[in-house]
Amino acid sequence: MPIRRLYTETRYSEAVIHAGAVYLSGQLADDLEGDIHQQTRETLASIERLLAEVGSDKSRLLSATIHLRDMADYAGMNEVWDAWLPAGAAPARTAVQALMYRPQVRVEITVVAAMPDLAGPVL
Repeated sequence: MPIRRLYTETRYSEAVIHAGAVYLSGQLADDLEGDIHQQTRETLASIERLLAEVGSDKSRLLSATIHLRDMADYAGMNEVWDAWLPAGAAPARTAVQALMYRPQVRVEITVVAAMPDLAGPVL
C-alpha cells in the first residue's frame, strides 16, 4: 500500500495517509494570544480543513490526543470540543498536560481519522 504525505517538512508531515487512515500532526491555533476557547476553535478548524482536503471529516475520527499547557483549561477546551464533535462520533481520546514548545500555546491536538471507502460496497 502506498503512503501519501502532505505538506512535508524536514521533521514532519502535516498529514500522512496509509491503509485507509489519515494521521494528522499536532495542530495549533493560528493566533496564539487567544484564550483556550479561541485556541481550541482555531485548532479544530485547522483539523477540519486538513481532513476535508484529503476527503475525510470529523465524523470519521478514530482517535484524538489533546495536549494542554494547563489542566485548568480542560473544561474550556471541552466546551468547544463538545460543540464541534458530531453526536455519536466521539473518538478514542486522551487529554494530558504537557510542556509546549512556546509558552503561548494552550492546546495542541493530534487526530487519526478513517478515509472513506471510495471503492463502494462489495456486491
